[in-house]
Amino acid sequence: MLLSMFAPVWASAQTSDMPVLFDANERLAKPDLSTLPRLRVLMTVDFPPFSFVDQTGKLSGFHMDLIREICAELAIEAKCQIQAMPFDDLEAALLAGDGEAVAAGIAVTPALREKFAFSRPYITIPARFAKNRSVALTGEDAAALGDHPVGVVEGTVHQKMLKAFFPKIRAVSFDSQEAMLEALKTAKLDAVFSDALRLPFWVGSPASENCCTLFSGAYLSERFLGEGLMLMARPNTPQVVAAFDYALAELSRKGRLQEIYLRYFPNGFY
Repeated sequence: MLLSMFAPVWASAQTSDMPVLFDANERLAKPDLSTLPRLRVLMTVDFPPFSFVDQTGKLSGFHMDLIREICAELAIEAKCQIQAMPFDDLEAALLAGDGEAVAAGIAVTPALREKFAFSRPYITIPARFAKNRSVALTGEDAAALGDHPVGVVEGTVHQKMLKAFFPKIRAVSFDSQEAMLEALKTAKLDAVFSDALRLPFWVGSPASENCCTLFSGAYLSERFLGEGLMLMARPNTPQVVAAFDYALAELSRKGRLQEIYLRYFPNGFY
């Protein structure tokens, strides 16, 4: 799916399927990694469900499974190593040569592109609406929210996106996600607009007390939400980036990328 930089893309009605980011007909050349001594991938322990310490004390999550699958696809399992560290230390550690890549959901910016190399995106995180179940709407898309108070967190990309693409919606700003969701649960708001990573988890969690439901589809915008999550590598390592792109394309084509996604996002966020 090609994401527009200047308009929201309505991904779908709620579905567990993730958008296909790789052309199924594209065949990338498999890089020769025989001279690569090891592939050390750095990640955090506090980015669930992408990376976290499970009940047995082991590092787990979407990124762990993704790196395992990438290494298996490249047939370099013996060379692959995972190292956990604080998020704030990742960039410096990569530049210092303490790893070959980072898997941590870092937002890609022009400034970062000057310092690091990046793989193709492997997942995108859209924006979603959620509404209070007690609110009756006349339609199934964002247009139905035109005269309703919709919460959004102040200073976020979601606030900017809501204003740019849904100008008729009556936005109500909050200082925090927690305050906004509490207002939605107590029906002080009719709906909210936020990221589809956290919103579906809250809607389905005991904290929401079954007050609310996701509404309309998932909205993607490269202009506001970025290109998606990518693997970040040391600069001047085209071999590593090419290997990631090859493996990600193969995992997508074979359906294994979708399998990992559904393992950690069984209800989907699209």
